Formats: sequence, structure tokens, C-alpha cells
Amino acid sequence: MYWVTPRHLAGDDEVLAERIGDTLAGLGWRLWPTSRHTLLYVSPDGLRGAEWILAAYPFELGGLSVAWQLSARPRATSVMTEWNAYFTAGVPYEALADLLLAIDAREAPDAGFDGPETVINALSAQGWIRDVDRPRTTATDPGLSSSVSLEMLPPLIEDADPRPDLVGWQAWAEPVLGASYLWCASFSASVPNDLVAVFASSLASPVPVPRRTVPKNAEGRLTIVRRS
Repeated sequence: MYWVTPRHLAGDDEVLAERIGDTLAGLGWRLWPTSRHTLLYVSPDGLRGAEWILAAYPFELGGLSVAWQLSARPRATSVMTEWNAYFTAGVPYEALADLLLAIDAREAPDAGFDGPETVINALSAQGWIRDVDRPRTTATDPGLSSSVSLEMLPPLIEDADPRPDLVGWQAWAEPVLGASYLWCASFSASVPNDLVAVFASSLASPVPVPRRTVPKNAEGRLTIVRRS
């Protein structure tokens, strides 16, 4: 077992489904296998959902298959979700678990009032660097291997707001410039900024995380704090 930093390059130890499933079970979310070979978790109030969709191969972000889709709706009877967030395999499960804990704790997961600066402030507090040209909407880790940015939404990102040309938070890790991404995440336009800030803050946390395996394309960028 290794304890490594930085978290955003630590990968998911190939247990992303299990770790997040355990988190959701601990919160009392109900689980249903679907006909698409996915695993759908729904909160007790029916307002929040999380689905392991890797086996369904719905679409890709940055050339990587989406693994988890999170969603929220204003009423349990609503057919359409208010917002969605998507995460590929390789994302550190600690950051995704912290986000789910925050979503579960929110009385109204479909609405928020904080502006986008709350996301960048959360990253700056952890030592990430604001982009010179877009200091209010983009920040990068000191090693220049991971970014969180407010960008035009990629294709297939679903949101209740039908307007074109919407922007949403995008995050990714690229350990080697120009090589394949380690992971990618995409938040639709209506995801509350304070929830994105929880994910961003956890992602940038300097606290070491345990891993049995580390991503090969990030080995040279990781620091092993200790072995156990």
C-alpha cells in the first residue's frame, strides 16, 4: 500500500465502482440494476441519482469512457433532471465521494446561489494557480497537470436549461502534455457552483491518499509519502 500525493494524479486504484457504491450504500441510497447493465442508485427522497454507466458505453470525455453519471431533479416525480455531472474512470474516488456526501446533505440539490468564483476560490485556497487570462473561471495545479475551467459544454451533456452555447465546469488531468488524459469530468450548466467547489477542493487536497496501484502515466509526477 502506498500513500501518495497529489490526489488529482493518484487515479482510482481500479476500485471506483466499489468505493462509490459503498459510499452510496452508507447514505441509504437504493440500488437497482438496469436492463442496460448499469447500476442505478437513488436517494431516499428520490431527488438525487448516481448511475454506474461504464458497461453501457454511453459516450466519452477526452477519449475516455464515462463511468459515473450524477443527477438531481426538483421533484421526485419529475421526468427530466435539472442537472447532470459525468466522470470517467481514473478520477480519484475521494473527490467523487466528497461530492456525493455534499449532494446528499443538500436540502435542495437542484438549486444554488453561489457564483463561479466560489469554485476558483476553493482551488486557490489549496494552492492552485489562477489562469492569467481567465482568473475567475480557470485554475491549474502547480505542476500544470490538471485544470478546472468553466467552458463550453461538450456534446451529449444534458441539462434542463435548453439554451444553446451554455457553459459548465470541466475538469481533467493530463500527466504528460499531449498524451492521453488520466481522467475527465464534466458538469452541466445548472450544477450549483458550491457543489462543484466541494469536488474541486477535495481534488486539490494535499492530504495523501492510499493506493495499491498508481497510474503508469503519472508515476513520475507522484510523490510516495510512505508505504504501509
